[in-house]
Order: sequence, then C-alpha cells, then structure tokens
Amino acid sequence: MTDKQPLTLGSIWTCGRDFLKKKGVPDADLDAWLLMEEVWQISRSFFYAHRGDELKKKECQGQLKQYEEYLQRRGQREPLQHILGYAWFMELKFLVNSHVLVPRPDTEILAEEARRRLRPQGRVLDMCTGSGCILLSLLYCCEDAQGLGVDISKEALEVARENSRRLEIPAEFLCSDLFEKVEGKFHMIVSNPPYIPAGQIDSLMEEVSGYDPRLALDGGEDGLDFYRRLIEEGWGCLEPDGMMLLEIGSDQGDWVRRRMEDQGYRQVQIIKDLSGLDRVVLGYRG
Repeated sequence: MTDKQPLTLGSIWTCGRDFLKKKGVPDADLDAWLLMEEVWQISRSFFYAHRGDELKKKECQGQLKQYEEYLQRRGQREPLQHILGYAWFMELKFLVNSHVLVPRPDTEILAEEARRRLRPQGRVLDMCTGSGCILLSLLYCCEDAQGLGVDISKEALEVARENSRRLEIPAEFLCSDLFEKVEGKFHMIVSNPPYIPAGQIDSLMEEVSGYDPRLALDGGEDGLDFYRRLIEEGWGCLEPDGMMLLEIGSDQGDWVRRRMEDQGYRQVQIIKDLSGLDRVVLGYRG
C-alpha cells in the first residue's frame, strides 16, 4: 500500500483492485472486495459509509498484512474460494480446499433438478461427491431422505465429512472406486464426474488447471470414461423406476443420452443451463 495517500478502506480496496487488474485477474473489482470483506469482516453498507475515514496504520497492520498476502495469492491465480476456504452452493456455505473441486454455479442445475425429483424417504447416492455439496444440499431440502456420498479420494471425503458436521446435515460417506464397495439400492443416483478430456486440462483457465485436483477433472482421452461406468454399473444400484442424473460437458449430451437409452434407461432427457447449453442428462431405470 502506498504512503502517498491517506490510508482509508477506499484506498486499500483501490490498491487491491489495481494490483489484481495488473495481474490479469478476472473480476478484479469483486475479488478485491471479497478479500477485503473477509479480512476486515465488514459489510458493503459499512464500507460505503466509512470508505473515506482515515485509518491508523499501526492499528490495522495485521489486517493489511493479511490482505496483501491474499492479494498475492489471488494474483498467482489461486482460486478465490481456496484463499477464503469456502464456497457458496445452493445457499449453503461449504468448506473447500485443494483436494476438492470448487463448486460451480452450473452444478446447481443438477442439484435443482435432483431436488425437484427426490421423493420423501428416498435414498440418494452422490457419486464422485468431492466436497459433498450436491448430496448435502439435497438432504438439507429433504430432511427425511438418506444419502451416501462416494469418492475415491480420502482427502476429499474428509472435506465432505467436515461439511456434513458443520452444516449439521447427517450423511454417510464411503471411499470407493465408483460402485466397487457400494451396497444396496437407491432411489436416485446423482454425479458430477470428471468429464474434461485429458488433453484439454492444461488449456483450461489457470484457476482450474493449476489448482483443482486433476483427479476431479480428468475424464480420460475423450472425457467420457466415467459416464461409461456410471451408466452401466449404476443400473444395478437403482431401484425399479429409480433415476440417474448426470452433469455433462456442453458437447456430451447426445452421446450420454444414447448410452443411457442403449443401457435401458427410459424417459431420458437433456436439461439445459441458463446459457442454453446442455448441462444435465437424466433417465429412469426401466
């Protein structure tokens, strides 16, 4: 922070914004604010009411140091959610770290469609659960449902269990290579599996390619490896008339739909996101 101007909340935010802009960070204005909000624990209304009040540097030295550290990390394109340690999903606050995929707004399409169809006392399986955000959001909205979250990553499951504990939403979690250790039948299977073709991962935005776990991104050579297994192996874990809902890449809808129909799923449909892109495929066990 420069000593050539009065130290105020407004000048601190401006310096933070300008620093992130120089680093090429998208939404530098918003990110500089969110980091400031976290460090100073202030609301927008307080900021606008007091943005010009002069601060004493000695009294906020610790906050300045923390803010500058956060700005440096964001300038290196570390995801904002990793710096803050949390992300919002379906109006719930989830802990996140480098072991789990940061929840995306697109995935709320999957959660919304599943929530609309989850029946009372239904049993839901969330495959590749990661932070547990899909499963726990569903159970939060349907308290008498039961849920199992499955992931091959023990570190990811630690995050999911901690989210379950903090949100006080009971759920079971299992370390398994997809359905290998899963027992019983389910009314619903949901999954946001890895679906990026392996050769495309390094070309993704730095926040994803450099920080999201590759295990949660890599869908094999064509990006479809997990759908092959989910559709085939999940069939035997569904109750009669049970349903499967899968998040997909925008160019994968027709392939996944045909694969589900070939397996015997009925009423298979593709659901688009708010941008009009294919986002979810769902179908019922015949």
